[in-house]
Amino acid sequence: MKNFVLSPKMLSLGGVFYPKGYAVIMFPDAEDARQVATAFAGQSEDIMLLTPEDVMGQIGQMEDHNADIALPGVGTESATVRKYIDLARDGDHALMVAVDSDETAEALMKLVRERPFSYAQRYHLLAIEDLE
Repeated sequence: MKNFVLSPKMLSLGGVFYPKGYAVIMFPDAEDARQVATAFAGQSEDIMLLTPEDVMGQIGQMEDHNADIALPGVGTESATVRKYIDLARDGDHALMVAVDSDETAEALMKLVRERPFSYAQRYHLLAIEDLE
């Protein structure tokens, strides 16, 4: 499992957090996130743990920056980031996992559903999918 580092490829053209090809799952308990990451390690080479500080500092920083720019609203992307920030303020950790197929996403969610989780999203090329 890697530590999270925000890269330009994780942003939309408007500069909003949009990690295409990844699922982002928020957990109230960091240990649950670590357990899912460990159990899923053989199915994805790109798994990152985000602390509440990562979410608020790196992802939240991009949201704050975009709020200062007079651009049309980015809709769902921005609302999703605000949800991540709100959960991080409550102490939630995030797991960011590269998922390359519906089967991989479902295998991940099967593990996630065994534990309490707050919010889960999968980023496609042009859409954000709620994962339940």
